[in-house]
Amino acid sequence: MLHTKDVSYEHSSTFQLKDVNLSIKQGEIVSLVGPNGSGKSTLLRLISRLIKPETGEVILDGHMIENRKSKEIAKKLAMLPQMQEHQSDLTVRELIEFGRYPHQKSYSKLSKEDEQIIQWAIEVTNLNKYEYRMLHSLSGGERQRAWIALAIAQRPKILLLDEPTTFLDIAHQLDVMELVQQLNQQFGMTVLMVLHDINQAARYSDRMVVMKNGTVHYDGIPQCVLCREMFQSVFQIDASIHKENGNTFFTPLTLEKGVSI
Repeated sequence: MLHTKDVSYEHSSTFQLKDVNLSIKQGEIVSLVGPNGSGKSTLLRLISRLIKPETGEVILDGHMIENRKSKEIAKKLAMLPQMQEHQSDLTVRELIEFGRYPHQKSYSKLSKEDEQIIQWAIEVTNLNKYEYRMLHSLSGGERQRAWIALAIAQRPKILLLDEPTTFLDIAHQLDVMELVQQLNQQFGMTVLMVLHDINQAARYSDRMVVMKNGTVHYDGIPQCVLCREMFQSVFQIDASIHKENGNTFFTPLTLEKGVSI
């Protein structure tokens, strides 16, 4: 459904994304994890065409993404960036209405179908009582749900999320992650997201892709990716791996002296 083929990008003299090959299948939830500066958000921006790779290709539904029109891409792929403070003077509903832009003809009004999809996005994200509130008056978790509602109002096949739980308390983090899982399971949206919380990534993802220094080091199901060798080689820590109720999670430990990384 979505592929990167030998994608490379030089961000600066000290950082390069090098020959990244990644395949995302329809219906998957895939999390990108790794240390700060490993290239996770850069890869997401390359896939969403916010920046252009220096070499390699991003392929969406069998077609190179750089050869397609922006509106055509937006009907299939929605990107939720890390920071979204630039539209705080809108109401929740006004923000979500922007999600229908890719489906509209120039200067046309919202159609009945547009209105129905906007209402669907409001209901799915549980924003009914907030739809006429100003964004700046909402809590961080409520604002994040509003931005997710904007993204899903595009009715994309693929949802790209860059650190969707950043700056949220644990209750709102879980609220957002449960919503992401619902969008995947109930509405069939494929999800590729950057997460810092590795335990959350393991709990909510079908696959985890671990990056370091601009390359992919591990790619697989959480039960296989979460291992002491991965934490030692990628994060320079030791870890205790646990399994409970079908979930795999870890506890960080100080790296033992003499362990090679």
